Amino acid sequence: MAAATAEAKNNGWNVVIVVADDAGYPLTIDRLDNAQRPSVDISIGKARTAALFRRPSGALEEAINKGRPALLSVDGQVFLQGGVPIIVNGDVIGAVGVSGVRADQDEQVAMAGAKAVSR
Repeated sequence: MAAATAEAKNNGWNVVIVVADDAGYPLTIDRLDNAQRPSVDISIGKARTAALFRRPSGALEEAINKGRPALLSVDGQVFLQGGVPIIVNGDVIGAVGVSGVRADQDEQVAMAGAKAVSR
């Protein structure tokens, strides 16, 4: 969480950062000052999606945009860039989800958090 928070603050981004376990359940939620309230639910969904699908949520968004709209029928997922799995020794142990700025910026913050833990 600290690495993701530092990345957001260093860039002046008001985001919500969620760390979820491998089943997608939130372990921590950090709503930075002035982050929009809807970003809480969005970041939870991005983290859940990355954890359960074991890949970045943006990869699934891309799949939908390339003709896999059936993914949209999966309840409780957020298929938007900004969710990144945390991988340790080849296993997904959780995920980071971020919302509040542009999609690529959300992912930049999430990647910073995931990289700090992943091995």
